[in-house]
Amino acid sequence: MQSEHTFKQYDAELEAVRAKVLQMGGMVEEQIVNAIDALLEANVPLANQVVERDHAINALEVAVDEACTTIIARRQPTAGDLRMIMMMVKTITDLERIGDEATKIARVANKIYESDRLYTPRFNEIKAMCLQVCEMLRIALDAFARLDVSRTVEVARQDMQVDDDFRAVTRQLITFMLEDPRTISMSLEIMFIAKAIERMGDHAKNIAEYVVYMVKGKDVRHTTVQEMEKEALR
Repeated sequence: MQSEHTFKQYDAELEAVRAKVLQMGGMVEEQIVNAIDALLEANVPLANQVVERDHAINALEVAVDEACTTIIARRQPTAGDLRMIMMMVKTITDLERIGDEATKIARVANKIYESDRLYTPRFNEIKAMCLQVCEMLRIALDAFARLDVSRTVEVARQDMQVDDDFRAVTRQLITFMLEDPRTISMSLEIMFIAKAIERMGDHAKNIAEYVVYMVKGKDVRHTTVQEMEKEALR
């Protein structure tokens, strides 16, 4: 009975950490949406809220990291449980970095709207990129919650599209700057935002790759989409 109780307690500890990771993921997703809304709607208070809430995400990362360290020290997990803990530690790092990128966007939004500008930017492409990255993160977190790798390859493919969109936005902004030097300052700020979104996509892809590692026991980092798909479907 004591052994059965110990196993149940161990499972409860793992599930509690998983729940915190998903909670962190939900907070980060909300940060992305709020940062872009602040940018599109010139909502400075919302941008400030994003910046202030970054501390809560950082604190949650530390809490999950400490919980994982404690489980490793006390339970000495092996095989699948150890992969899960390693995956969660890596995932919270990527989530924290996505949160940092959202905070950067919020700070740039504040800078853009702190004074009147001669050039009013269009954010259509930025919004489209952000929506795609949000979808990537949702798919990756859902895969983690369900331990289901069936859609992880979709995240990798979407990341390639986000990379293409970033390059297209960069080319467009360079054209604007060459045609009208007055747009240089604003164009550089938009380019900074586009790069932040592109990095978010990279981190979401990382999380999807960790799910494949956790479920299949195969490290698919630095592999092609085709190789990742082969492992996910195996």
